Amino acid sequence: MGPTIKDVAKAAGVSITTVSRVLNQYTDVNPKTRLKVLQIVEQLGYKPNTVARSLVMNRTNTIGLVVSELSRSRKGHHFMFEVLCGINDRAQELGYDLVLYSTSPLMQQKTPYMDFVRQRRVDGVLLMGIRLDDPYTLEVVDSSVPSVLIDVPLTSKTCSYVQTDNVRGAQLAVEHLIELGHTRIGFVNGHAQAAVSQERLGGYLKALTLAGLPYDPNLIFYGDFEQEDGGIGVEALLAHSPDLTAFFFASDLMAIGGIRALQAGGRSVPGEIAVVGYDDIDVASLVQPSLTTIRQNRYEMGRTGAEALIRMLEHQEEGRGIVLSPELIVRHSSMQ
Repeated sequence: MGPTIKDVAKAAGVSITTVSRVLNQYTDVNPKTRLKVLQIVEQLGYKPNTVARSLVMNRTNTIGLVVSELSRSRKGHHFMFEVLCGINDRAQELGYDLVLYSTSPLMQQKTPYMDFVRQRRVDGVLLMGIRLDDPYTLEVVDSSVPSVLIDVPLTSKTCSYVQTDNVRGAQLAVEHLIELGHTRIGFVNGHAQAAVSQERLGGYLKALTLAGLPYDPNLIFYGDFEQEDGGIGVEALLAHSPDLTAFFFASDLMAIGGIRALQAGGRSVPGEIAVVGYDDIDVASLVQPSLTTIRQNRYEMGRTGAEALIRMLEHQEEGRGIVLSPELIVRHSSMQ
C-alpha cells in the first residue's frame, strides 16, 4: 500500500483535517503550513483517493460536453472538432476530465436538463449545437449547475456563453463583396433556430444598409449548414434572381456545396460568381478555387469556454458573455 493521509499528517506535524483542507484547496490554511504539507505530499508520493474525495466535496472534477444531434450522418463536425480539442486541452491543464454526451430535441423532452446532469455526476456542462427552440436552451439558463453555451448568446447567474462576433463577421464578408463591386448578393444562411443564423443575417443586412443597397428578402435562403444545402440554396436563389453575381454562405460546407453547384451549372467561380464562406475549416484552403471565408478561432473558443466554466466552478464567478473577434481571409473564390 502507498502512503496514506495519516502518514502525510504525521510527517508534516499537522492534523489529518489540515492535510484534507490543503488538498481540497481551502483558503483558510496558513500559507507556510500549506507549502509544508504539499512538500510532504510530493516527497511521499501520496495519491488522494479521488472517489472518496468527490463524495466528501460533492465534486467529481469532471465536466460534460453536450452536443446536440451528434451523428455520423451530419458532415458539419469540422467546426466541432477544433472546439472539442480546445475544451479538452484547457480542462486537462486545469485538472478536470471531460466527458462527451450526445443529445437531441426528442431526448431533451424525455429527460429534463437537471436530471441529465445529476445522472451523469458532472460538476458543470458545456453545450454545443443547441437550437434556440430546444428544451435545454432555457433550462440551462435557469439551472443551478454552472454551464457554458457555445454560440448561443444567453446568460444568467450560472450560465455563460462563448461565441465569435457573428454580426461583425457577416458584415466583413458582405462588405468585402461590395468593395469588389457586387450589389446583388445572395445569402445562404443556416436554419432559422440557430442563434448564429440570426446574427449573421444581422451582419448581412448591416453591410447592405451601410452601402445604401436595398434589402431583398428573396435573396436569402435558409439551409442547415450542410454541404448539400449550399447547392440547393444556390439553385433556388438563381432561379428567382438570375442576376446574382455573388454569394455569402453561413458555413464553409455550404459554400463548398454552392461552388460545386455553380460549376456544375456552367458558372465559373470567381469569374462569373464570387463566393465567401464562414468558419475557415481546414478544407477551405484546399478546395478549388480556394475559399474566401470568415475565420473563427474555434480552438480558442473551446479553451475559453472550458476556462469560463471552471472559473464559475472554482471562483463562483457569475455568468457572462465572451465574444471573440472574427477575421476575413481572402482567397481565390471571391477575387477576379
